[in-house]
Amino acid sequence: MIEMVWGFLVFLVRAVNVALDIAIFIADTKYLARLATGADKLVKVPPAPQPLPGAAQRALTEAEERERLGRQANLAASGTVQASLP
Repeated sequence: MIEMVWGFLVFLVRAVNVALDIAIFIADTKYLARLATGADKLVKVPPAPQPLPGAAQRALTEAEERERLGRQANLAASGTVQASLP
């Protein structure tokens, strides 16, 4: 009976040791990643961008069109109009 209790206690100690080894490995890996990249902290990647609502998409398209027309006007004023602009 005492051997079974000792066996269980040894199992628990070994399980805790493995869990601590895994935690230390993860911490060391993060530390080495910071050293390799020169970053102060790890950067979390933001989730995928959400599509814009219809009104915001129209406003963005209008702003891009105004910017394109403004570039065309600047080129025309400077006398360097090209055949087509992107």
